[in-house]
Amino acid sequence: MTQGAPLAGVRVIESSILGPGATGLHLADLGADVIKVETPSGDYIREMTWPIVEGVSLMHLHVHRGKKSLVLDLKRPEAVEVYLDLVRDADVVLEASKPGTLEKRGLGYDVLREANPKIVFCNVSGYGATGPFKDLPSHGIAYDTWAGIVNAETDEDGFAYIPEHASIGIHAGPLIAALAILAGVIKARATGEGCAMEVGQSDAAAYMDWYRSESHRAYERPEDVVTGNKSDDYVRRAPGTAGMREGVRYQMYASSDGFVLFMASEQAFWRNFCEGVGRMELFERWPGSKYADHARGNRELQKELREIFRTKTSAEWIDFGNEFNTPIGPVNTPKTIAEDPQFKARFPWLPHEKHGADMLPFPVKFEHAELPVPSWAPTVGEHSETVLRETLGYDQARIDALAAAGAFGAPKKETS
Repeated sequence: MTQGAPLAGVRVIESSILGPGATGLHLADLGADVIKVETPSGDYIREMTWPIVEGVSLMHLHVHRGKKSLVLDLKRPEAVEVYLDLVRDADVVLEASKPGTLEKRGLGYDVLREANPKIVFCNVSGYGATGPFKDLPSHGIAYDTWAGIVNAETDEDGFAYIPEHASIGIHAGPLIAALAILAGVIKARATGEGCAMEVGQSDAAAYMDWYRSESHRAYERPEDVVTGNKSDDYVRRAPGTAGMREGVRYQMYASSDGFVLFMASEQAFWRNFCEGVGRMELFERWPGSKYADHARGNRELQKELREIFRTKTSAEWIDFGNEFNTPIGPVNTPKTIAEDPQFKARFPWLPHEKHGADMLPFPVKFEHAELPVPSWAPTVGEHSETVLRETLGYDQARIDALAAAGAFGAPKKETS
């Protein structure tokens, strides 16, 4: 029996600008009712980055899919009252912008809590609400350069440039915030008491890259206390993933048409591989340790493996891995992954005909429940009337009065 969306019945009031609004995206993808409250001019995410799809950025189409847009000019007290009316029956207020933005409009956490003691308040910002960088303006890659994840490269003319990279902080921050928000909602529903929290996207970037920073930290301790792995005779490798460069049984190899990732660091997998390629003499000569043995620095073996991997296509090596129980993985690019058979089996595209751009769906599959098909990301104020009437129950007279007071932006002047 198919049930409703996991977050059906959860309402989120979102005040966001740019990337941190992805926090609400994750909640909306899971079925929450996310109402994005915008200024009359709207969130300029619609004009940011590339590509621009029929005049609107891909970033907006992705980050704000499945949400409603309500315009309120929070400089007006009448608009502040509307916001508080929304909060009274909501579960979450998301301030995905500079800390204190709502407080400046008379909507700080204490005020929100008076309106609804069960409200869960979450701020998602660049560098968080404390520390010397808390007021420093920033964009997404700043959190990854701060965290040591993305480093400068230099072109042939000596100019530094930003290399192609996978963004971490701008994605991990909202995802971690969504997880924390749901923890807060569970607590609020159990105890009747809400909570406030804040997440820095820079913190999230560092947190996601914990292995490298913690490895450096560990190596600051004496070598007789913090050693290398048993399979490396306890000799320290370079910290974190830098130590993978010297690997041989855990390494990338060129196939006949691309590259594959070979991961036979366990002795059992290494035996399976050697049996599968008919080269048991390699196992007999270099059996390795039971676990975590990359055959570090063994160039002789690496040359043998290089020649072996050149004999098959990448797809053939993946088939080999399945047949002989050997971990061999594809090496894709952001462009080629769309044709990968595993990707095709797991990621049915949300088509551009219904969403403005071809986009990836939420990557969790529920049994006996269906995630909602997200709606097209809204235009500025697209759902103002719907929210005022259906969510808040305002009649036309009240809506007209609010409009006349400028709650939705400067009222239109009558022309004679």
